[in-house]
Amino acid sequence: MATEETLVLVKPDGVARGLTGQILARIEAKGYEIVDIRKFTPAREVLAAHYAEHEGKPFYEPLIEFMMSGDVVAVRVAGHRVIEGFRSLAGATEPTTAAPGTIRGDLGRDWGLKVQQNLVHGSDSPESAERELALWFS
Repeated sequence: MATEETLVLVKPDGVARGLTGQILARIEAKGYEIVDIRKFTPAREVLAAHYAEHEGKPFYEPLIEFMMSGDVVAVRVAGHRVIEGFRSLAGATEPTTAAPGTIRGDLGRDWGLKVQQNLVHGSDSPESAERELALWFS
């Protein structure tokens, strides 16, 4: 079976709330492999490249500021269909409507802020995963 890799980010809200261990445990319980892991506060340049497709949108600057507000945990995760699998595990972007049993459904909520703080990011395609992994694990 061919394996693929994806980028998972535990965002500053997840790190600040002490949820990194629970999130990583869910990834491993699903049977995926943690290949590399790093904890740091990302530089604006990395975030600008990561979110380049959103530049100019109203939520862009609040999103960049949120992601620079504290440490993130960047994780290189491998497994068969891991991109699709992690996105299912993460749940819908909006924590209020994310299904119970998902990371966002069980651990997230809407805080009424300018930008959605939804705990995690996962690459949405093999192309995005390749580009994002190069940014975060260069």
